[in-house]
Amino acid sequence: MSEKRIGTLIYDPSMGRFDIRFGIESYYGGLHCGECFDVKVKDAWIPVRIEMDEDWYLVGLPKTSLSGLTVRM
Repeated sequence: MSEKRIGTLIYDPSMGRFDIRFGIESYYGGLHCGECFDVKVKDAWIPVRIEMDEDWYLVGLPKTSLSGLTVRM
C-alpha cells in the first residue's frame, strides 16, 4: 500500500471544482463527486466523500467550510 499524500483543499474557479494542493506546483487535478479522502479535524483524520448539490459538501463532515482544510489521500 502506498503512503497517503497530505495537502490543502482549494477551490479552482476555472474548473468549477475543488482540488488538492500538495505543493507549490503540485495538484491532484480536480476532485469529482464521489471521491473519498481524509480530512484532519483537530488531531484526528476523518474519512469523507465529496459531493455536489447546490454547492460542494463533504459526506461525513456536514456544514463545514471546505477551502483550506488539511486532507490526505
